[in-house]
Amino acid sequence: MNEYRFRVIDAVLKEELDAMGAILIEGPKACGKTTSAEQAARSVIYMDDPLNRKQYLQMVDTDIRYILDGETPRLIDEWQLAPKIWDAVRFEVDHRGKDGQFILTGSAVPPRKDKSQMMHSGTGRVSWLTMRPMSLWESSDSSGEVSLTDIFANAENLTIRGENNLSLSDVAFLACRGGWPRAVEKGRARQALRHAINYFEAVVRNDISRVDDIGRDEQRVRRIMRSYARHQGTQASISSIMRDIAENDVIDMSDKTVYSYINALKSIFVIEDMPAWSPNLRSKTAIRSLDTRYYSDPSIACAALGLGPEDLINDLKTFGFVFECLCVRDLRVYAQPLEGTVFHFRDKTGLECDAVVHLRNGCYGLVEIKLGGDNLIDEGARNLLKLKDRIDTTKMKHPSFMMVLTAVGKFAYRRTDGVMVVPVGCLKN
Repeated sequence: MNEYRFRVIDAVLKEELDAMGAILIEGPKACGKTTSAEQAARSVIYMDDPLNRKQYLQMVDTDIRYILDGETPRLIDEWQLAPKIWDAVRFEVDHRGKDGQFILTGSAVPPRKDKSQMMHSGTGRVSWLTMRPMSLWESSDSSGEVSLTDIFANAENLTIRGENNLSLSDVAFLACRGGWPRAVEKGRARQALRHAINYFEAVVRNDISRVDDIGRDEQRVRRIMRSYARHQGTQASISSIMRDIAENDVIDMSDKTVYSYINALKSIFVIEDMPAWSPNLRSKTAIRSLDTRYYSDPSIACAALGLGPEDLINDLKTFGFVFECLCVRDLRVYAQPLEGTVFHFRDKTGLECDAVVHLRNGCYGLVEIKLGGDNLIDEGARNLLKLKDRIDTTKMKHPSFMMVLTAVGKFAYRRTDGVMVVPVGCLKN
């Protein structure tokens, strides 16, 4: 049995168990939710156990105490298979009057028809956590010499120093492999790349239809996911995706149908778009508010496009968008313990910021994502400084930091203009 790998969410889960009666951990299938929850749980019931699933589902109606009773925290894995568990857990938390009673894990949001069985929202009883595939720090591919936590705590005086050991070829491999724990255990072997491909096949063949029991055309799923992959890191409209699909589909799809496919992919945490950031600006420049398209892991985009590491090296433009997805995944993981959310910024003049890490206390950092090279780093730094000058700091805080996050480059350092240059292979939470 492989030794358990530390996950950033572990500390967050511990804190939430000390504060709330039940914790719900959601995220894509095979990202490690159950394994991490097992570390904190003292008893477990697996609702999708093929040998006992039928009996467990019957017990939800006839003997739910068997599902609920056990040493606490009690882990109920894949709880969404029996949505009645939700209200039962909420009721039990109320009557026990203690924190840390239950951990629920699920790789899908219950379908709308099943939510009718959930009478209570869970407010005040349940805490929601999103778990994502492994960051480079969690998979031991980042040295972790530059800490996002330390930067937010003392950005002005912190010495930015780190040595990057990842080449462009390494980053291409890691993007195609993804942060899936089983793939990570295979190291840099070519077999590690198969996991994302098999994950993609499971989504298009089964998972997207099982989420709400609506049959969906496999080839259309492939086309939609391929189009989504092509538009990674952009604010592509549904009409743009529809145009992509129309090139290879004999039957026109309505925007409503495309939305239903995309929403199903969001329900199983395959897609995780990035919302727009709305700062107070000195000018009245309009801010673009469309979400930026992202998969929850860059390997899904690579699998959808049929790309391997060598393909990315030979197509640096596509590699750039895939690399953005990798960086966004990692920033989301690292920001979670800080109660941070990752946004993007773009205004009508075309000024952009690839990622804004915004904390609940109002602190924020501006991040541009570039593959590397002096020219691209200079371009990213100019964008960051320009955006900094446009922010109205009489109405909101100064940015805590400005960072160009790169794929390559030997060292992490601070430029004379104050912008940090950090290879993703040096970053941690």
